[in-house]
Amino acid sequence: MKTLKSFLSSLLILSALACGELSAEIYKWVDENGRVHFSDRKAKGQTVEVVPIKVNSLKTVTYSSASPRSSVADSSESAQNAFSTKKNVIMYSASWCGYCAKARKYFSKNNIAFTEYDIEKSRKAREEYDALGAKGVPVILVGRKRMNGFSVGGFEQIYR
Repeated sequence: MKTLKSFLSSLLILSALACGELSAEIYKWVDENGRVHFSDRKAKGQTVEVVPIKVNSLKTVTYSSASPRSSVADSSESAQNAFSTKKNVIMYSASWCGYCAKARKYFSKNNIAFTEYDIEKSRKAREEYDALGAKGVPVILVGRKRMNGFSVGGFEQIYR
């Protein structure tokens, strides 16, 4: 029965998306162990933060390459050169993200210089992240190569 409910809910959401714009609310809260949770339902007995979501349409996203930051960023020389060298590493992150922390630790341990943009603390970073069509964090860019999430093996492939 639960599977049927889940299927019908998914079908309803997809129908709404196909018809046009859909607005939704996501609730964010931190439990007593310090873990951050997101849900489409309010947590009982928790102070929740509403994270509004607005979906305009379904888009196909290609993860093999990334658009240059300079298309969204200012036209300063550093922004223009953001993709000029293969070893330039950029990470779009969030403070609560465990994979972002793992990437930070790996970069530090291996003396890999990187630039980090927190998409929750910087409006400009969020705009750049959105321009990439990203859906989760971290998003790691090395030149024109892109990685969603983080794993040592995956990063080493795009960093070569």
